[in-house]
Amino acid sequence: MSALPASQQQPAGWRAGAEWSHIEAAAPQVAAVMRRYLRQLGTFLAPRSVDAADSALRQLARWMTTEAGLAAVGDIRRDDIEDYKVWLAAQPRGGGQTITAETHRQRMRTVRQFFERIIEWDWPGAPPRNPVIAWDIPKKPEPLPKFLDDRDAAKLMAAARASTDPRDRLVVELLARTGMRAGELAGLDADAVVQIGAGHWLRIPLGKLRNDRYVPLHPELVSLLTAWTAANLDHIRSHKRLVADHRGPLDRHVISRIVHRVARAAGVPGVHPHRLRHTLATQAINRGMRLEAIAALLGHRKMEMTLIYAKIANRVVADEYAAVTAKIDALYGQPPALPADYETTGMARLRREAHARMLGNGLCTRPAELDCRLESACETCAYFRTGTQFLPILTRQRDHARDHGQAERAALFDGLIQRAETERS
Repeated sequence: MSALPASQQQPAGWRAGAEWSHIEAAAPQVAAVMRRYLRQLGTFLAPRSVDAADSALRQLARWMTTEAGLAAVGDIRRDDIEDYKVWLAAQPRGGGQTITAETHRQRMRTVRQFFERIIEWDWPGAPPRNPVIAWDIPKKPEPLPKFLDDRDAAKLMAAARASTDPRDRLVVELLARTGMRAGELAGLDADAVVQIGAGHWLRIPLGKLRNDRYVPLHPELVSLLTAWTAANLDHIRSHKRLVADHRGPLDRHVISRIVHRVARAAGVPGVHPHRLRHTLATQAINRGMRLEAIAALLGHRKMEMTLIYAKIANRVVADEYAAVTAKIDALYGQPPALPADYETTGMARLRREAHARMLGNGLCTRPAELDCRLESACETCAYFRTGTQFLPILTRQRDHARDHGQAERAALFDGLIQRAETERS
């Protein structure tokens, strides 16, 4: 807030007007084309969008007159834009830092649209072709929206209800329960609450996407707004805004300060008004609300804007994953069962031979999991005798046992072979 008394404060837009005067003195044609363009924008864009374009074009004009020595819009060429991009990226902002990537992207997009439109409109003094190409606009990353989990959302709401300032609670609950943007909350008309049938609705004013909509009001919000209106009726009528009291109406900066203050009291860091909008959308989709209904609630024009919430913290996905995981765990925990007729004749023979015991004149096909009281009965009998003439058979039996992992039988035949070779020597 300015330290000057109200009588000495400059009116809104004074700085922009002063800068346009400097630009007009240095490059009259640049100022004329750009200001005509801004007036044209006012016929189809919201005032805030026009203000953003005004700021971007003043910055471009400042570069043209002070850095590039260009006196006309049509003089800008492709190589000039390369220099402008470097200059723009180095522009300072608060805290001794350069402008953010998002600001850079918005400024370049605005400049590209400026040239595109004046060329399309056949304005005299426009360049022959657009010097700003699509690649000049940095690609926007697509991070998932950040939201509060249920625990932090509950802590924030408890802190809002414990606040000694009723405006704090009203602001936080309106944002959290309706998903409004901060600018939409600040612009609520005095008569924004309407009753349709048995329910109460809130009319959200034309905002970022220039779409008017109604959202249902939670009963607690109806009670809060009733009490607020009764206590501040004169201020509401005076300012023609629903959320107004002796301190005046809200703006986006006041709303942000309120949310930050309540979040600090709740011990929840990094909360801003738009995060409450993301939180409501995430809570809604996790509890089964249809995407079409969420889009209507938030005022999205395109379903792509709503679909992004289907990617984050989706409890349906989590539940289905948990159910599938249980089945996968069961699968990993035991051999998968195949149909009984799946085993071919060759597979059956291989299975039998894998567990077979080689005997002197054949194979024992007893499955390994079945006990046999006759296991190597003859070879372990005290009356069993062998000799060198049986060494080839004993060796084959020993090798067969080794190949099939039958360690005890292999050791038995090793002993018999050793005894036979000792007798031969």
